[in-house]
Parts: sequence; structure tokens; C-alpha cells
Amino acid sequence: MSNEILIELEGITKTFGTGPAAFQALKGVDLSIERSDFVAIMGPSGSGKSTTMNILGCLDTPTSGTFKFRGVEVQSLTRDQRSLLRRRYLGFVFQGFNLLSRTTALENVELPLLYRGETKKARREAAERSLDKVGLLPWASHTPAELSGGQQQRVAIARALVSDPDVLLADEPTGNLDTERSIEIMELLSNLSETGITVLMVTHEQEMAEFARTIVQFRDGLVEHVTQGTRKGASA
Repeated sequence: MSNEILIELEGITKTFGTGPAAFQALKGVDLSIERSDFVAIMGPSGSGKSTTMNILGCLDTPTSGTFKFRGVEVQSLTRDQRSLLRRRYLGFVFQGFNLLSRTTALENVELPLLYRGETKKARREAAERSLDKVGLLPWASHTPAELSGGQQQRVAIARALVSDPDVLLADEPTGNLDTERSIEIMELLSNLSETGITVLMVTHEQEMAEFARTIVQFRDGLVEHVTQGTRKGASA
């Protein structure tokens, strides 16, 4: 793992609403994430972990504090610049897979490049490379209904990887999977971090979090403590 700091949060606060109805979801979060780390973000409901992930994914902005990505203060960027940062440097994986049911695995993976206006040839070649990274190239022509839950999540990860992002943000990526498939996905995410991709994952499952190198525990809008994972991801 690199010692280069990719992401820095300093004194991050986030308040929703105004006046008596205001709710402070984040109360001064400080967090540094190194390039190629595999980070599990945990905490009870309302602890601030999802709000933090939304800020890290440039889907929301903090009320105060400093968020730096690759040394750039993200809150100083325009909305269009943040959108460009999100498309160029970030990939997203969700609990529900979010695959188009009537299209093949290859076509699902191509989608981000279609929106970017890439040529058909470039889309196909990049999607094939991405499916190969997750071990699903032989299933490229299959629709989601013809794939297992674990395979569908692999397709979703391939789609997130097709744009060569620096950071992969995964929101409960094993929430719809059994234990065996969950472990497969955790091993895949761990292996991806070894290739230089920074993986940020929200999970409520301690067993899955142990695959990460770094575990960040949130409570009451603050980082409560940071520990190291004990399984494969910690020793890689």
C-alpha cells in the first residue's frame, strides 16, 4: 500500500435543515485515506457513515471543514467540476446491483462509457477488460437473470471499474449475498486494492469488514476509532 494521502477530511461537519429542526449529522470528522487502501466504514444507523460516504463520492457537500482529493479542495470546485471529478476518478457499487435486466453483462459494463460518448469499439474493449478483471469474461453475453447474485455483483463492480477510477465506493456490497458469495466479493475487493485502486466500503457486517486493511468506526457524527482488519486484506 502507498503512503501517499489520497483523501483528507479535516473538521468536516454536515447539518441538515435549519432552525429548531436542524440536525447535525457530522460534527467534525477528521480522516486521512492512503492511496490503494481498503477501508471499511462502520457504525450504527445515524452515526454519520452514509453522510460521509456521500461527501467522499461528491454526491453531497459538507457544511464546513475541508475535503481534499488528490490535494484539491473539493468544496472549492463548481458543481460541473465535481461532476467531472466523480465521473473521472470515482466508481460506485451498490447493494442492489442496479443492472439493466434486459441487457447483457457486457452491455451493462459498457454503460458509463456510452454516457461519455466513447466509440462502440472502445466501449467493448474496455468492458471486456473490466469483466476479465472480475473473472466474468466468459459470461459477457449473459443477462442478469442468467447470473447468480455473486456474479451480478461482479458485473456491477466491473461496471464501476470500466472507467479506470482511482477510488471504488461500495455501499453494502454484500448485503444481498450469502456468506460464500460475500467472501468472494470481499476477496475481489481486496485484490483490487492491491492493484492500486482505493476501496471505500460501508458495511454493517464485522466479518466482512475484517477483510479491509483499515476499519473506521463512526458514532454520533464522529470517527470513534480506526483499527486494522485481521483477515486477508490486512496482511496483503
